[in-house]
Amino acid sequence: MTPLSQRLEQAFKEALRGKQAVALSTLRMVKTAIRHREVEVKRPLTEEELQAVINTQVKQRREASSEYHKAGRPDLAQKEEEELSILLSFLPPQVSEAEVEAEVSRIITEVGATGPRDLGKVMKSAMARLQGRADGKVVQEIVRRRLGS
Repeated sequence: MTPLSQRLEQAFKEALRGKQAVALSTLRMVKTAIRHREVEVKRPLTEEELQAVINTQVKQRREASSEYHKAGRPDLAQKEEEELSILLSFLPPQVSEAEVEAEVSRIITEVGATGPRDLGKVMKSAMARLQGRADGKVVQEIVRRRLGS
């Protein structure tokens, strides 16, 4: 059992004992998503794969929260944001926008990117380096701005 899966299991038990409804339902959804992924690949997940599953859950919560805000449903948006904060506690700390900017600058010089045509090369390298530590939308926004597209 990987340290992340142990942390998830421990948090689940604590939420169960403490009757924390939001944490409990969030962790149940994560555990279910992990089980589905394990069935797909027919083996236990590695630490990176577990993080990828949690990242997918984080992305879903961010999108749902945004949609609820647009629809004028702050109550549902608040619930999604609570779930999001629980999920983020299991991921490595997110890097700041300035750190993403610096990393993107290094990548652009390394791959020799000159304009919008090189967006794919830069994004591929940036997401590989910043995997799980930065939101893809933020990275893409910075790369587009730096490449002038």
